[in-house]
Amino acid sequence: MLDITHVRSVLSDVYDLAPSATLANEMKDTFARMDRVVSPPDWAIYAPYVRAINALKKERNAVILGHNYMTPEIYHGVSDFVGDSLQLAIKASEVEEEVIVQAGVHFMAETSKILSPQKTVLMPDMEAGCSLAESITADGIDEMRAKYPDAPVVTYVNTTAEVKAASDICCTSSNALQIVNAMESDTVIMTPDQYLAQNVANQSHKNVVFWPGSCIVHEQYTAQDLRDFREWNPGTQLIAHPECPPDVVAEADYSGSTSGIINYVHNVKPEKAMLITECSMASNIADELPEVDFVGPCNMCPYMKKITLEKILYALHTMDGQVEVAEDVAKKARKSVQAMIDLSRKLGI
Repeated sequence: MLDITHVRSVLSDVYDLAPSATLANEMKDTFARMDRVVSPPDWAIYAPYVRAINALKKERNAVILGHNYMTPEIYHGVSDFVGDSLQLAIKASEVEEEVIVQAGVHFMAETSKILSPQKTVLMPDMEAGCSLAESITADGIDEMRAKYPDAPVVTYVNTTAEVKAASDICCTSSNALQIVNAMESDTVIMTPDQYLAQNVANQSHKNVVFWPGSCIVHEQYTAQDLRDFREWNPGTQLIAHPECPPDVVAEADYSGSTSGIINYVHNVKPEKAMLITECSMASNIADELPEVDFVGPCNMCPYMKKITLEKILYALHTMDGQVEVAEDVAKKARKSVQAMIDLSRKLGI
């Protein structure tokens, strides 16, 4: 566990991180990307960190990959590339910088290391995990294979390197349906998200069997929540992530991955929208779409929120938090992740 007192002591010896209205004003162009959701006083707090991180990135030859669930000051302030897990996985295999800082959760950092083994991958907080990743082990994959010996295993990227290594191919929420449909077997094993699997099964001609894992954010939503919200806020577009239970997805106006949701809102531009997913999604696209009124509810991922500007700066300053994956595991996991990327490109998704 990071000792935040120690972190702050180390940083304060090197950087001037005091809140600064003057610096905030100097960095007003950066602030303009998030001023609908970040207050001027908060920006005065964040600006010194953003300046220090962006300067240190150049010194370290580093790039920051920011997931769509990061808070706005990370998403807009310091991330060089942003996206969902598929987009970031592809980017990790392409970047030229020597250091990758993963502004996301641990399995994403492992994926970056798997795809770029020669690079240094930094995880700002090693305790930024994932309920899905923790719900299954390689033994669970073996258990599913024993039940369905001829079925390929399609594993969500929200898993550990060991689980990826035990699988045939990975998927994300943006390509799960297409990858399942592309499998030659009539029966396909999906792990570990039971709701993503059920939502895929509802659209696929395959017999999809699944592991009973779920996301602690998306499983909180209920179909009654959506019905109640329609009654309270008529005319609001309800847009759900496929990690939500199937009855929630059925109640929504649209369902898609994080990138799919962003594209949908950009294209449709509803007057009001409620994103049935992690709350930072709406915050991160609010300034791009001033014509859209984003309304609650809001469920936060406690793991994603462990990543802060302070921890990113400390990781870059000390080069602590380096992620390693055993080569024998990485080789097998790389095969399943690369199979996903290659098939996604072949299918044009």
